[in-house]
Amino acid sequence: MLLTADVVKQFDGGPRVEASIRIRDAASITILFGPSGAGKTTVLRCIAGLESLSSGRIIFDGEDWTAIPPQRRPVGYLFQDYALFPHLRVRQNIGYAVKHSPGVVEQVAETLRVGELLGRWPSELSAGQQQRVALARTLARKPRLLLLDEPLSALDAATRDHVRSELAHLLRRLGIAAIVVTHDWVDALTLGDEMLVMSQGRVLQTGPPQEVFTRPQHREVAAAVGVETVVAGHIERHEAGTALLHVGSAQLIAADPGGDDVDFYVCIRAEDVTLEKGRAEQSSARNHLRGIIAEIAPAGVLTKVVVNVGFDLVALVTRQAVADLALVEGAEVFAVFKASAVHLIPKARI
Repeated sequence: MLLTADVVKQFDGGPRVEASIRIRDAASITILFGPSGAGKTTVLRCIAGLESLSSGRIIFDGEDWTAIPPQRRPVGYLFQDYALFPHLRVRQNIGYAVKHSPGVVEQVAETLRVGELLGRWPSELSAGQQQRVALARTLARKPRLLLLDEPLSALDAATRDHVRSELAHLLRRLGIAAIVVTHDWVDALTLGDEMLVMSQGRVLQTGPPQEVFTRPQHREVAAAVGVETVVAGHIERHEAGTALLHVGSAQLIAADPGGDDVDFYVCIRAEDVTLEKGRAEQSSARNHLRGIIAEIAPAGVLTKVVVNVGFDLVALVTRQAVADLALVEGAEVFAVFKASAVHLIPKARI
């Protein structure tokens, strides 16, 4: 085990943060995911030694870091705002902590492809260039663990997409274990090998990002990872590997979850819902719910459509589909989705 971190931080008169992180491989990327105030940055600062633990231990590659000061931990910490020194050129920024190590600046500058920027001031750099320079400065100390706090949050949407892909490739090429704090699900899916979902100072679920996003184990996790429809439901009966549920005033079919639970939170992702003007006769989907469009709103390049089918069900469709189907508020449509698209979370687990 490369890192075993059992973090407990109790702030005086304030919140309590608890998290356990396990990193096995030197090249793995772990995501700390959750809304603002969940405790993600506190965990990062405790691992870096910038916050003391109230209790718990941090073991890295067999060495107990719990009482070791931050300057003695082989950690590289990339702050959210990059924290470049505005009065120093790029070369001096990168070499600030390694002034007596000749050749290091050029080496990391080549690795991060910022060699042509060494003579510039931070104010002359784009946001993406600033991030690469900040990461180069972090790598100059040759850390064995990288801690990145919202590394993409300062970027505009177009730059973010490009830099996200670049960062994912770079981290894997470097082969250094990394912990990345983010509240953006695209960051989590693109960057992460393992993911911890945090809320109100505690870890709710751990697992591969794709598994967490498709099979959330708690209602709070479903909301955090962007499941648009989360409603209460009750199993009426089991039949041939499926479960018939009563949800609001509607009935729908899900894959049989097994077990004795009958009360669930029903989770349906908007991208799994198709809208049709009439009932499709040839569809393999088990759920065809008649409803009335309650709301239509832009959702980036797509359009969010809320359909009242006995409960509010959210679908994401293209703008062309809105035009082709003549979708307007108050119109009748059929919402179609497969039984496998319905994920059930037992209420007893909450």
